[in-house]
Amino acid sequence: MPVELMAHGMSSGVAFLVAAGIVYEIIAAACSSPQTTEINAKSRSGTLMKWVNIGIGQSVLFIAIAACLDPGNAGAYIAGGLLAGGLMYVQYVHARTAGLRSAEPGTETTEPGAAASVRLGTAGTGITGKLGWSWA
Repeated sequence: MPVELMAHGMSSGVAFLVAAGIVYEIIAAACSSPQTTEINAKSRSGTLMKWVNIGIGQSVLFIAIAACLDPGNAGAYIAGGLLAGGLMYVQYVHARTAGLRSAEPGTETTEPGAAASVRLGTAGTGITGKLGWSWA
């Protein structure tokens, strides 16, 4: 970023966007997506919020470190992190709730101690496949 932009207050906006972006990246890495969560809430709800909370915790750590390393922009880091973290948390809670209330079938099934089964192909084809991994 050119020095001229930094001198005109652009660094706070960049810090805000970087903080928001890192929260979204960390939670996405930990949880998949709200859409997938809603589709498969019946098979994922048992562990979903655990991983959302782990992602939020990781985000808090990164935002705190950034704020300490760049105290002049600490407010922007914290504001971006809080906004993104709050929005993502609400989206996952909504996705879980909507998915559990939905009568639509998910694309995954899981059984304790068994490999996960994922429905392949387009809806209604009945094609399923067994994968060599489980949610446990």
